[in-house]
Amino acid sequence: MNPKKILLRKIKEKGGWVNAHTHLDRAYTLNKDNFKYSYLPLKKKWYLVDEIKRLASEDDIYIRMEKALEHFLKQGIQAVCTFIDVDEIIEDRALKAAKKLKDNYENSVKIRFANQVLKGVIDKKSKYWFDKSIDFVDVIGGLPLRDYGKEEKHIDILLDTAKKNGKIVHVHVDQLNSMKEKETEKLAKKTIEHGMQGKVVAIHSISLSAHNKNYRYNVYKLMKKANIMVVSCPIAWIDHVRNEYLTPNHNSVTPIDEMIPEGISVAIGTDNICDIYKPFSDGNLWIELRVLLESCHYYNIDQLVKVATTNGLKALGMNEKNK
Repeated sequence: MNPKKILLRKIKEKGGWVNAHTHLDRAYTLNKDNFKYSYLPLKKKWYLVDEIKRLASEDDIYIRMEKALEHFLKQGIQAVCTFIDVDEIIEDRALKAAKKLKDNYENSVKIRFANQVLKGVIDKKSKYWFDKSIDFVDVIGGLPLRDYGKEEKHIDILLDTAKKNGKIVHVHVDQLNSMKEKETEKLAKKTIEHGMQGKVVAIHSISLSAHNKNYRYNVYKLMKKANIMVVSCPIAWIDHVRNEYLTPNHNSVTPIDEMIPEGISVAIGTDNICDIYKPFSDGNLWIELRVLLESCHYYNIDQLVKVATTNGLKALGMNEKNK
């Protein structure tokens, strides 16, 4: 028996990979000067990418996005969701590059765009660029931690906007592998409050593993009630630095081995590619899936096929008939 061969064959039979979360506009921005930033904490990198964005032209961004997309096409993807930066630094250059990419590749692959609100959505300037991107993007993107202390207001703005515009929502939550984070729980409660069940996707949710079992399973029940889907990007977080908190033994990876049996739909993404966030990541979807299944000790082939294909389509608001 060759489980890898079986798994890859079944993924191909389902139409190919679905990369449910990536950042094509930042792909291949690593260079000799900024490589040193790779060692720094996540929150510092949020500001350091400004240097890259400020210098990038629309053509620069398009070339990077096209190169990354071609890389995924060679792997046999059928669909991809990419976040694109929208703020006062990049202004509308990434949006214009994304529009060009969509026009040039609409017959080759299904592309869904989400707005990356790296400056938050509450500050006046940030809100301006968030609003300016709404008509173009397919997915409303969120990053509650960026509006620290006002996370719930951040989520309210995302869900209100999505509901008003008939769009789905993808939110970066629980990224720090810390029992102090409870963003997935907050997102699930807000989803129910806004009546957005089945239209919200949690990106990452790795901090759930740092909590005790009782808390984890209570959150899973809440997620199920909210019909929240999840996208795991294992390589993006497997390198999370150790801390001295006393927590259950766990890997810094979305706990799919617990989520899937609880009826939560899980998809997979590559996240960042060859940039200061993930300098060695080359966007290989098989490696992402391999890291996920090994780190979670999860070997159910049929479910892993869904993680790589149909669950991704579902997270992008698509289905097999209209893929």
